[in-house]
Amino acid sequence: MHMRAVVIVANPNPTSFSHAIAARVQLGLESSGHQVTVHDLYAEGFRAAMTAEEREAYHGNLPVVDPLVAEHIADLKDAHTLVFVYPTWWSSVPAILKGWFERVMVPGVGFVFNEQNKVRPGLTNVQRLVGITTYGSPWRYIKTINDNGRRTIKRALRLSTGWGTRSRWLPLYGMDTISVAKRDRFLDKVEKMARSL
Repeated sequence: MHMRAVVIVANPNPTSFSHAIAARVQLGLESSGHQVTVHDLYAEGFRAAMTAEEREAYHGNLPVVDPLVAEHIADLKDAHTLVFVYPTWWSSVPAILKGWFERVMVPGVGFVFNEQNKVRPGLTNVQRLVGITTYGSPWRYIKTINDNGRRTIKRALRLSTGWGTRSRWLPLYGMDTISVAKRDRFLDKVEKMARSL
């Protein structure tokens, strides 16, 4: 059975370590039979800020007005696995990825209302969530502050996929000071993890 995986990459530098990670994720997923779609948010020119028109449309019957957002939503609705790759900036995801959550996880996508008008997950097709991020700081520092990216992906996003969704978190701490060998080992770990999904 072929499964669909969507990889969201949020780093403006095409030669970044984030892109090296995403390439290894894709390799691992494809080698285990997944059909993989990679969305490089910066390369695609994905807009972070919600427009006034989008905000107006948010609670209407047609909350999506941007064709690029619609394309991302179509891919999400067909995905079994969702992987996020990004550098942690200011204790959170880059602004472009925060904007992606705001503009893509709209009513009818991120959540739906049942007959009793209660909010229910809208992406129950997603069975696995994976977050892979790099931190400039060491682990000791990260654990003293709120790791908002991790909370968004491992907790908040499961409101959209359902609590039964399995999640994985692969952090690389102290990115600015670690050796090339440690970075290479991390890439191997990422590919191995992706093969196992």
